[in-house]
Amino acid sequence: MIYSLYELSWFFLIYSFLGWCAGVVFIALRRHTFVNTGFLTLPFCPIYGTAGVLFTLFLGELSGQVFFLFLGGALLSAFLIFLTGWLLERFLHRKWWDFSHRRFQFQGHVSIPLLALWGVLAVVCVRVGDPLFARLLALILLPVGRAVLLAVLGALVLDSFLSLVTMLQLRVQVRRLLELQEDFRNISDNFGNAITRHIQRRVLRAYPNLEGGTAAQKEEDAGPRVFARGCCFSKLVWLFVIAAFLGDVIETFFCRYTMGVWMSRSSVVWGPFSVVWGLGAVMLTALLYRYKDRRDGAIFFAGTVLGGAYEYACSVFTELVFGTIFWDYSHLPFNLGGRINLLYCFFWGIAAVVWLKLIYPRLSGLIERIPVRVGRIGTWALLLFMVCNMAVSSLALARYTQRHTDPAAPQNAVTTLLDRHFPDERMERVYPNAKLVD
Repeated sequence: MIYSLYELSWFFLIYSFLGWCAGVVFIALRRHTFVNTGFLTLPFCPIYGTAGVLFTLFLGELSGQVFFLFLGGALLSAFLIFLTGWLLERFLHRKWWDFSHRRFQFQGHVSIPLLALWGVLAVVCVRVGDPLFARLLALILLPVGRAVLLAVLGALVLDSFLSLVTMLQLRVQVRRLLELQEDFRNISDNFGNAITRHIQRRVLRAYPNLEGGTAAQKEEDAGPRVFARGCCFSKLVWLFVIAAFLGDVIETFFCRYTMGVWMSRSSVVWGPFSVVWGLGAVMLTALLYRYKDRRDGAIFFAGTVLGGAYEYACSVFTELVFGTIFWDYSHLPFNLGGRINLLYCFFWGIAAVVWLKLIYPRLSGLIERIPVRVGRIGTWALLLFMVCNMAVSSLALARYTQRHTDPAAPQNAVTTLLDRHFPDERMERVYPNAKLVD
């Protein structure tokens, strides 16, 4: 069932409130006291509301398939929890939850057994919660419902802003205390360093040939200037672009070999780049980088599950946003809604093994050999180009859909420009498999 933005906004508030209540009850049973478990002051926990809306958008069509609904809920919540925990730790320098002490966990952010609970919540949300709350909302007068919705959302935004400011002020206060402690430590260090420098000067006067060695040591201590060392942001940008290009080329030759025709497999209007492959490579690298030395079977299984979930999410996203279906596996056995099939999920597993064991180490070494200055400039140039490329492609696709679904839509300068540079002939040449959703 398709829900309106009004209903989805209410779902967000309802699930945020219910999630907050569940957290409070759970802590009360453990500690026998009331604890506001959320980041906000108001009785809302947005991560539950966000999860509920994502379940509705991405998993609604699986309401009749409980197992896949459960599995999709667990995977979708794992991504949401990991991303939220990472962002909070990155920007607020504080872990709001930590599962590092548990046996089955992922980087301290995700507890594997708890994902089963999230899978159950997805089933309850899609099969019971959404229809129930939609019927209850239908009983409320629309003007009243909109007024209450806007008032609560406004209070939620204000509370989020004040909570964020409070956390930043707390960081400043803690930083000041640490700086005061550092000042006292510096007094002691400066006294000791004065004695050390006196001894070093005396030794260098006695043995002047040591001075060159000291400079070399300083250069060594500063560390070698290697571009994009490890799994960092710059390396992921380069990997995204390279994998997007290689993925497009591989798919093009695969279609030529299997179907006998040259067919564009690009996701963007400028250049042979497949965004699905690029983001997939980034996802596999970021999530499985630490486990690249594990057995091939474990990486294959993780790649199969992650790749299938990722491809399914991409299919739903493009259909919701652009009203277009870019691939349909309904004619293949063991498919799920035509969005994924078991054979291609196995391809993702094989790709994960090949990527982490063979391709990534070599690409990583080549990227790290790029001069630092060139690499930094190139990173931002590639990022800017791909962002602009994807933005223009999104606008062109949206306009292409509008031309076919709403020909009487009013024209403006932007639509006229898009019609001139991206007519139907060009869009159908770039996206030959795209089908408009009725």
